[in-house]
Amino acid sequence: MSPFSGSAPSTEEWRHLRLTLDAGVATVTLNRPEKLNALTFGAYADLRDLLAELSRARAVRALVLGGEGRGFCSGGDVEEIIGATLAMDTGDLLDFNRMTGQVVRALRECPFPVVAAVHGVAAGAGAVLALAADFRVADPTARFAFLFTRVGLSGGDMGAAYLLPRVVGLGHATRLLMLGEPVGAAEAERIGLISMVAEEGGAGPAAAALARRLAEGPALAHSRTKALLTAELDMPLSAAVELDAATQALLMNSADYAEFHAAFTARRPPQWRGR
Repeated sequence: MSPFSGSAPSTEEWRHLRLTLDAGVATVTLNRPEKLNALTFGAYADLRDLLAELSRARAVRALVLGGEGRGFCSGGDVEEIIGATLAMDTGDLLDFNRMTGQVVRALRECPFPVVAAVHGVAAGAGAVLALAADFRVADPTARFAFLFTRVGLSGGDMGAAYLLPRVVGLGHATRLLMLGEPVGAAEAERIGLISMVAEEGGAGPAAAALARRLAEGPALAHSRTKALLTAELDMPLSAAVELDAATQALLMNSADYAEFHAAFTARRPPQWRGR
C-alpha cells in the first residue's frame, strides 16, 4: 500500500468500530456487544476503509483487532445481512461479496502485522477475520466456527478455502469448512489455528503486549516478511528464492540494517526506525 494520499482527508470518526492509536499500535475494536459484534454492511465497509487509511500511515507498526463484550465476532448479522441479501439481485450480491473479500485482502496486504485478540465466539465472518490476521491470541473461552455451509452457502467464503488449508492443513480445513462445527481453544491450538493461548480474560492484554513487541521491533523487516509470506504461498521455489534475494538486497541498503551493525558494535540495543 502506497503511503501517498490524495485530496480526501483522514476519517475523523468511525461509526461501526472503535479505533485507538498509541505509539505505533492501532487497536481496532468491533463494538456491537449487544449483538456479539455481528457485522453489518457498514462495519465491513469501515474495516475495509480503515485498513486502507492505516496502511498509508507510516506511524502504524502493528494492529490489534478485538471485540467488545462477551465475544470476538459472531459473523454477519442475520437480519441486517442475510435478511437484506435475500432481496438483492445478482449484481448487488456480487458487490457485497467482493467487499467482504476486500476486508480479508486488506488484512493480509496491510504493511504491518495484525494480531487478533479472540475471546468467546469467532463465527462465520468473524472466524475468517481472525484467520486473516497474522497472529491469533485466544483465551480458553475462544471457539471458532466456519458456519457458511450451515446457512446454505459455500464454506469457501471470504478466502477461507484459500487461507484455512494453509494454516491448519487440508484435512482439518475440509472438516471445519464442510461441517461448520465449533472448535474450542484447546483443539484450535492443537491444529495450529491459534498462535498463542492466554489466560482466561487475558486475550486482549496478551495481544496488546505482542503488538507492542512487534511495534518496537524492525517494522520494515516485519512488513517485508509479511509480504513474502503472502506472496510466496503460490510460488515455485525458484521464484520464491529469487524474490527473497531481491528483498534482502533492498533491505541491506536500509537504515535499520546499518543500525543493527552500529548497535552490535557499540554493545547497545538497536534503535529501529522502520526505514
